Amino acid sequence: MKDATRVVRAGLPDVAQGEPFLPGPTFAGAYHLAGDPAGSAYTYGRYHNPTWTAYEKAVTELERGEATVVFASGIAAVAATLGVTLKPGDVLVMPSDAYYTSRLLTGGFFTTMGVEVRQAPTAGNAQEALLEGAKVLWLESPSNPGLDVCDVAHLAEAAHAAGALVVVDNTTPTCLGQQPLALGADFSLSSDTKATTGQSDLILGHVSVREPAWAERLRSWRTQMGSTPGPMEVWLAHRSLATLHMRLERQCANALAIAQFLASCPEVSGLRYPGLPEDPAYPIASRQMQFYGPVVSFALADREHAERFLHHCELVFEATSFGSIHTTAERRARWGGDRVPEGFIRFSAGCEASEDLIADLMQALDQAHSLS
Repeated sequence: MKDATRVVRAGLPDVAQGEPFLPGPTFAGAYHLAGDPAGSAYTYGRYHNPTWTAYEKAVTELERGEATVVFASGIAAVAATLGVTLKPGDVLVMPSDAYYTSRLLTGGFFTTMGVEVRQAPTAGNAQEALLEGAKVLWLESPSNPGLDVCDVAHLAEAAHAAGALVVVDNTTPTCLGQQPLALGADFSLSSDTKATTGQSDLILGHVSVREPAWAERLRSWRTQMGSTPGPMEVWLAHRSLATLHMRLERQCANALAIAQFLASCPEVSGLRYPGLPEDPAYPIASRQMQFYGPVVSFALADREHAERFLHHCELVFEATSFGSIHTTAERRARWGGDRVPEGFIRFSAGCEASEDLIADLMQALDQAHSLS
């Protein structure tokens, strides 16, 4: 079955006369529960929910995994994965250019807890040199926001040979764009807030695994830490999942067209998009990715030039986050934490017509340049 079909059908219940295709969300803190609770599939709302079950089944199918656990946010999924795999004295190897909040969490809480954190850039598979004695190798490919790519299969093999588990933050490409478990990773996690759901209307995350025992540990973490998602958010995510293939096709086509346009603009520097044949990430990305993702990164001369450009865009929402059906962008250095120039822009292509987006970018660049 093709992914375009699979994503529409994933997680739906068996056909039943008079029943909806996708049942509505189950709002329940408590369930009828007489006698031995072991005989009931659902006991208490912090432990489980039928709406979670349906979404987790759908994502597991798309991730080509054995089990999935849904969390209240992407960073909750990150914290849970770190929490169930690491203990004091363990070594974590991760990208120095990974998502900032992941680095903040590992460099703060987990370092204080006694975990040794080693960092190296995503590009060039640089983390491979740090694997001796490691418990967990954390990968993020493409990296956010720089869009460097590493060879997931090669690094997974090297990490396993060194006795380490492999985690991939797969937020940027989504489970349709790249399948880390099939490439050898033990965990594939995502902030489903982004392109997986694509509507900019919820916060959610998930972790998919190859070994069901890890899912049990993740569920225990979710229950004990209380990082449980709301049923409405999970139901909205499942509903939105059905359009993921269509959205990604349009978004990635737009991202490539925008990257090709920006490549012709003399005021643009540092352009990155893994789907551009001339991009340094393309040789690896073309082997391991089915979609290259909606995110393009580039830089203008300085902070003022970038802010003028964003101000004059008419079809681009200035917002943090990415992966929406609406085209968004931001000057990433305004937050701090990422080693990017002041004029660096993280641009997320939406589902608008590429001709309209390029025309808008052209006029915004012209206006920003004329005022410089």
